[in-house]
Amino acid sequence: MKKPKIVRYSSKGLKKLRQLGKSATNWSRVIDMEDKNIDFSDSPEIPPDVFIRCLVQKGLRTTRSQKSQLTLRIDEDVLKWFKSQGHGYQTRINALLKAYKEAHRPA
Repeated sequence: MKKPKIVRYSSKGLKKLRQLGKSATNWSRVIDMEDKNIDFSDSPEIPPDVFIRCLVQKGLRTTRSQKSQLTLRIDEDVLKWFKSQGHGYQTRINALLKAYKEAHRPA
């Protein structure tokens, strides 16, 4: 049995293939597909703790927006952990909350 040839492309290479019409992806099918028809059976749901860990490790960029000051009670161990990450811990907490909000936005 012959092994399939695995080819790697850079993002620029893929863009060029698409522009030349040589992409093997059926883009019209992808565009027309509804979310409910996507098969996630080979992609298990990511638990929230793993999701948050990934966001923190990658470093989140936030846009400048109007901020509101408030008093918030956070578990001491959680606050200590964020503070141990260094300067900008409040920005990281805000970014995680914003990511959570975006992930749970109604469809």
